[in-house]
Amino acid sequence: MEERESNELSDTERRALHEIELGAEWVHRAHGALIEFHHDIGHGMDHFARAETLLRDAGWTELADALRDEQLPRGVDGHDRWSYEVIEEFRDGFLGEITAFENTAHRRIAGGKRHVAERAQKQEWSNRAHTEPDEPSSE
Repeated sequence: MEERESNELSDTERRALHEIELGAEWVHRAHGALIEFHHDIGHGMDHFARAETLLRDAGWTELADALRDEQLPRGVDGHDRWSYEVIEEFRDGFLGEITAFENTAHRRIAGGKRHVAERAQKQEWSNRAHTEPDEPSSE
């Protein structure tokens, strides 16, 4: 099908685009959760780095060495990736592909317009605001 303007959409097309937008928004929220995870891991590791120094100062060299050699340099997953690497892979892979798909769907179905369901709702509510309500029935 060729690309069209958003005002020419069927209800089903509008609903499909809305579901794509909602799906993409949830994936973006997941990206934000990964960033929060990355920051939380960083703060935790900062505490471990300070503990290494304190353990060494207190004479617990073996524990300090274990933090330095085993815990601080380790990754967050089974592939020994650091949290920033997980974020980069997610952003460049899954998130990038979802965003590209969303853009293609909007361009092809709605001429690039976004939030087509909300635009229709806005128009409906605006039209309704300028009309008199129906008279209540006298039953």
